[in-house]
Amino acid sequence: MPLLNSLATPYAEALLQVTEARGESETVADQCKQLLAIWNDSEDFRDAMVSPVLEPDAKKQALKALVGEDVTPSVFNLLKVLADRQRLIAFDAVMLRYLELYREQQGITLAQVRSAQSLTEDQQAALSKKVQAMAGTNKVDIDLSVDPSLIGGFVVSLGSQVIDASLSGQVRRLGLALAKAS
Repeated sequence: MPLLNSLATPYAEALLQVTEARGESETVADQCKQLLAIWNDSEDFRDAMVSPVLEPDAKKQALKALVGEDVTPSVFNLLKVLADRQRLIAFDAVMLRYLELYREQQGITLAQVRSAQSLTEDQQAALSKKVQAMAGTNKVDIDLSVDPSLIGGFVVSLGSQVIDASLSGQVRRLGLALAKAS
């Protein structure tokens, strides 16, 4: 991934500079999250965008049809540049790097939360308060994902700190304790 980061960083930094100048950094951060969701959810879209067979103009037309009206001109211009330079393979790395730089600039802490099932709005709000207390700031960006292998509960990763409140984690710890006892 270091090579991809070295490719992604200049694009992400340029996007951050442009969005700062236009006062749309927060809006673009939200759009990056939405675009990443589309990218990760649609294998066909992802395959088409990274295909060397599809011409850059065709990729730009597809991007315009899919997200052209839903993103700021700054983001759409970045997408066009990535298509022109055959760099859409680094799309997700660029979006993730932008989000990293944005959080760093704004002093926002990233908390990754994996839960066994989707959380309700009330559960998300309660978890958000707990994570903010753990982080010591109310500037926390929570990345929620569902991981059925947890069986129940959740795992919170906040920097180097990991809180495993999952059923699979409890079973694993119990197994280790039993192994030590025997």
